[in-house]
Amino acid sequence: MADSVYRVTELVGTSPESWEQAAASAVETAAKTLRDLRIAEDLQLEDGRVRAYRARVKVSFKYERGGDA
Repeated sequence: MADSVYRVTELVGTSPESWEQAAASAVETAAKTLRDLRIAEDLQLEDGRVRAYRARVKVSFKYERGGDA
């Protein structure tokens, strides 16, 4: 496998409808002038379009004390 170097650039898309629509808009606009887009932070890209969405979710939880505390 050949070595590769990638540049990471942050894009901001907006939409009054949904996160998915905002992300798709940003990727489709970038694909007009950039080639070989592959992965965005929470997206998988193919042919300049969003192929799949990923969600990173932070959760918190409280430990319950065992016994008769």
